[in-house]
Amino acid sequence: MAEETETKMTFADLGLEEKVLKALDDMGFEEPSPIQEQTIPMLLNGKDVIGQAQTGTGKTAAFGAPIVQRWDPKVRGIQALVLAPTRELAIQVAEELSKIGKYARIKTIAIYGGQSIDRQIRSLRFGVDVVIGTPGRIMDHMRRGTLNLSEVRMVVLDEADEMLDMGFVDDIEFILKETPATRQTLLFSATMPDEIKRLGSRYMKEPHHIAASPQQLTVPQIEQFFYEVRPAFKTDALCRVLDMENVERAICFCRTKKGVDELVEALQTRGYLAEGIHGDMNQAQRNRVMSKFKEGNVELLVATDVAARGLDIQDVTHVFNFDVPQDPESYVHRIGRTGRAGRAGTAVTFTSAREFGQLRLIERVTKTRIQRKPLPSVMDVAEKQREQLKERLVKVMDDGQLAFYKEVADELLDEYDAEILLAAALKMLSGEAKAPTAPSVDFGDTGAEAGMVRLFLNVGRQQLIQPADVVRSIASQTGIPGNVIGLINIYDRFTFVEVPKDVAAQVVQAMQDATIKGRSVNIEPAKRR
Repeated sequence: MAEETETKMTFADLGLEEKVLKALDDMGFEEPSPIQEQTIPMLLNGKDVIGQAQTGTGKTAAFGAPIVQRWDPKVRGIQALVLAPTRELAIQVAEELSKIGKYARIKTIAIYGGQSIDRQIRSLRFGVDVVIGTPGRIMDHMRRGTLNLSEVRMVVLDEADEMLDMGFVDDIEFILKETPATRQTLLFSATMPDEIKRLGSRYMKEPHHIAASPQQLTVPQIEQFFYEVRPAFKTDALCRVLDMENVERAICFCRTKKGVDELVEALQTRGYLAEGIHGDMNQAQRNRVMSKFKEGNVELLVATDVAARGLDIQDVTHVFNFDVPQDPESYVHRIGRTGRAGRAGTAVTFTSAREFGQLRLIERVTKTRIQRKPLPSVMDVAEKQREQLKERLVKVMDDGQLAFYKEVADELLDEYDAEILLAAALKMLSGEAKAPTAPSVDFGDTGAEAGMVRLFLNVGRQQLIQPADVVRSIASQTGIPGNVIGLINIYDRFTFVEVPKDVAAQVVQAMQDATIKGRSVNIEPAKRR
């Protein structure tokens, strides 16, 4: 079936300049969301806007990109002010605006209660271009004379209904009255109560109304779960899941084009049949990759969100979110690639601690439950592959037609041990199967007894670590029996533990994502002094 084609709006179509486009591209944005499509052109044209949009619709970039583009380097002083109901949102918005303003060299600061006001005063004196803060702390600085809003050109009220519910209406009005009457005002709210409308009519100039809400997820056939892993361990985690799951045809989504290229290279190096597709590829390259994927010559298609839209792909058993999507709509589009036509499908998301809040937001907005699963250990993968190998051997026996091979077997049994012969046959049967064990590592002399390797852990008595904690963590992460773990020496700030040499590499690899008593651990071969 031919691929669907559709013309999509780009950020360049909205009138954004190169310095902003490059920053958005670095952040992984490939095409504007509905709220961005509607809001950005109006803000670039100086219009006041009231946007009805929930968190997760991309509204920060909707006002952040125009703030950066309209910033005038010749003007000294704060040119944009963003009010947020909570310090968490203020910090989040400040981080994103800093990324959008990366190439324009715009200075941002988050101002909120709970942080040293003296530190904030020093930053304000040094000079900033955009201030993001909670109303109470903004007013505090205004009264102290440490925050001058006379040069403000744009004011953003983010999650205005939340601010009103928290009793900030008087604070907001006080702040707005201290900003220039010529300012541009943008108000975002998930709901539109009468108080919001009154605020808009009193302090905004003929505001344009925009509405954008995320889609609701209703795909009951799709099993959804996630693994929490460190960013550096995501590739290893994906490989483990690929080895454990019955993956016939899958799509793995990355946030950026660079991420696609890097992941494809890593997977191919490890022997997986993976190909990538993203916006920098020409049509001939895209067609070639899609042809291989549809014909079954590629088991895993690694793609960006935009590259995978409009493609007619059938029988996808799994969707992997290598990066947590930027917004709930992207999540809906991604996992909708599997579970089609009434078939069952599986959606797997790999999330780091930093991305966990965004995943919970997706759950909340899409009204679905994404189940947490423990990451398979190296030993789990090895056991799974042993079972698969045995199943293949039994199937060959059940299929019969073994007369010729029985003659060869009788001849070999006259010369070799039956167990060795069967092991060699299994090795031959496994063919190019990916090795279930961790890479071979030369640990050198770590000071352990013969046949063991001594490992260093960066936790000790100060973290209330006991020998049982170390044994339990290693055994649960790797699947090796606790009784094979050797000598354990616990000091104030670190611990030494000895493990058998033949599983040492597996232990080091598996423990890279482990915690002991809630503390992330670093594990490496001990260095003999």
